[in-house]
Amino acid sequence: MQELLSFLPISIPKISLPVMTPIDVIEILLIAFFAYQFIVWIKYTRAYTLLKGILVVAAFVAGAYLFRMNTILFMVKNLANVLIIGVIIIFQPELRKVLEQLGEKKIVSSLIRFDNGREVRERFTDKTVGEIVKASYEMAAVRTGALIVLEQDILLTEYERTGINIDAVVTSQLLINIFEHNTPLHDGAVIIRGNRVAAATCYLPLSDNRELSKQLGTRHRAAVGISEVSDSVTIIVSEESGSVSVAQRGRLRRDIPSTTLREILIKAQNKKVVDNSRIRQLLKGKRKHEKNSHS
Repeated sequence: MQELLSFLPISIPKISLPVMTPIDVIEILLIAFFAYQFIVWIKYTRAYTLLKGILVVAAFVAGAYLFRMNTILFMVKNLANVLIIGVIIIFQPELRKVLEQLGEKKIVSSLIRFDNGREVRERFTDKTVGEIVKASYEMAAVRTGALIVLEQDILLTEYERTGINIDAVVTSQLLINIFEHNTPLHDGAVIIRGNRVAAATCYLPLSDNRELSKQLGTRHRAAVGISEVSDSVTIIVSEESGSVSVAQRGRLRRDIPSTTLREILIKAQNKKVVDNSRIRQLLKGKRKHEKNSHS
């Protein structure tokens, strides 16, 4: 037994922990920051769907490696460079957007906020809700067709680029004038981002859902189509019937009253009150910890 114990220190290699330097800590923080930005970018774009497809392909390649499917591995190895270039081309608009957003960020102020007030966070204000509801039913009363898309978490820049940039505050008069007959901007959809009209005359993808009524026109199918590929809320004003409908999550609610539309938009606001003081939150947590330790 003593011989075994004396042999173990020789046979087992010494475990040495790496020495951490300030540069190593900075590197870890930088990697964590950029990884977080990448995850946020994936979450708020359609790239999430493409990423899932890439993960499926990666799982298939891993299975081929596990079961030694040499022919498939040979093909993947030779096509790897082409696939990487293809991914860069596919993600080019999103990559450009995320780099622009990264350049616009105020990193220090976003990490440390010195104000001590509460902040109401919402996608758009109550005034915008009122203006949209007013415009929708005023256009419905005179049978002016309209298609209004409210952007939520998933960015609609891909469809915004198909139209004409507006970048104006949302008002009922502006929306009514855009969709007025025989005007340059009345054809297509309006995309609203926050409290501003981002673009008009935008082209939307048409839905292939065969369960939709054959009586529905292109405007309704486009509204359902954009709701199938994003989390947007789309308002449709029918030129034929003068009714107001809403498309969301691939479903169409037809001929709704103004109270229902207002409720849908208020829910889409996602309004919440947050404490934006990081320092105060840290102090509050520290005091709570000290109180618990004393008790």
